[in-house]
Amino acid sequence: MLCLSHLGARLRRSAVLSALAPGQPRLPWSQPVRCKRYEAYDARLDQDALAEARLWYNSFDASQLPKGSTTYARSSGPGGQHVNKTETKAITVYPVKELLAVLPKYLHPAVLSSKYYTAGNDSLTFSAQTHRSKSANLDENKRKLIDEVMGIYRETTPAETSPEKKKRHQEIEKRFHEARVQGKKINSAKKQSRRGPPE
Repeated sequence: MLCLSHLGARLRRSAVLSALAPGQPRLPWSQPVRCKRYEAYDARLDQDALAEARLWYNSFDASQLPKGSTTYARSSGPGGQHVNKTETKAITVYPVKELLAVLPKYLHPAVLSSKYYTAGNDSLTFSAQTHRSKSANLDENKRKLIDEVMGIYRETTPAETSPEKKKRHQEIEKRFHEARVQGKKINSAKKQSRRGPPE
């Protein structure tokens, strides 16, 4: 359950994000808002899902990503007759179903909110036309896919909390709980003193 102050902040953040340009990074709404300052950032996140995502990242191999399907078209802009007569612009479509099959589940929501996501064919679509050859533009699309996947991981997956930091948070939580109990006892004693001695 969200704190009221954080709920208001989330509503304001939603309004701001809706006005952002499509290229601005956005965090998935599934991430929880912390209401207690003594909690570690990832305290309420699915630890198994985080472990899977971190393991995937540490052993990432670009060859595991789907190849997608590529079509070519005539490029626009400067380039002279080569641009006007040859189809060097590469448009590569990576079906989301194939992409999610090789990505950890923790990243799935963010993939669907990617700026490259095309709802019509349920895919991530990249295009490149800066190079004069088809193969170079195709390679650029592959690099864009890798950059997008890595960017999604970095934006959504927090660094692992060290054992020392976890211990420190536990100690802070313990002190917080003890202070809260002590405060309740003091308030209870005040209420009792207002009532006067029992008859």
